[in-house]
Amino acid sequence: MAVSAETVKELRNMTGAGILDCKKALEEAEGSIEKAVELLKKRNQAVAVKKLSREAKDGLVSSYVHDGGRIGVLVEVNSETDFVAHSDAFAAFVKEICLQIAAMAPQYVDRTQVPADELAKQKEIFLAQMEGINKPAPVLEKIVEGKLAKWYGEVCLVDQTYIRDDSKTVQDLLTDVIGRCGENVKIRRFARYALGEGL
Repeated sequence: MAVSAETVKELRNMTGAGILDCKKALEEAEGSIEKAVELLKKRNQAVAVKKLSREAKDGLVSSYVHDGGRIGVLVEVNSETDFVAHSDAFAAFVKEICLQIAAMAPQYVDRTQVPADELAKQKEIFLAQMEGINKPAPVLEKIVEGKLAKWYGEVCLVDQTYIRDDSKTVQDLLTDVIGRCGENVKIRRFARYALGEGL
């Protein structure tokens, strides 16, 4: 099926995917932009899984200051090459990560960074909240797992709901940028400062 250049351009503007990828997706979707968007999302997820094992040593350190100098963020996001690190898609992603950190104040990048003693303490708190509830142990364990997942969604950056679209997580955003850039991208570390914090 022939696809118009205007439709390809519209899909590219919506997704940030390459022109050829947009054209191919639209041809497969028989001109439907909605179906083409879904195809591109699925491909990006497949690409992301393949790229995760590759080392990302290049990238950017970026900063963001918000609210008249009351909140500041410093973040390092890695890519495999300098070329990708200076692409528009990568720079836009890094900017979004800075805004997310400023707005949502995560404590860790992902679950692997949560100290074992803090995780154990959190489980204890949730189990203490279950005291007096007359349910079998496996049911209580499931409730605690649900509470932990919600807690991870507050303290871990990649588990957080994306501030601009509550149907996505930051992990979805990361998966998308890996697919679009064609390289492994990793949020390595960040620091968030709030004026007067800890005084």
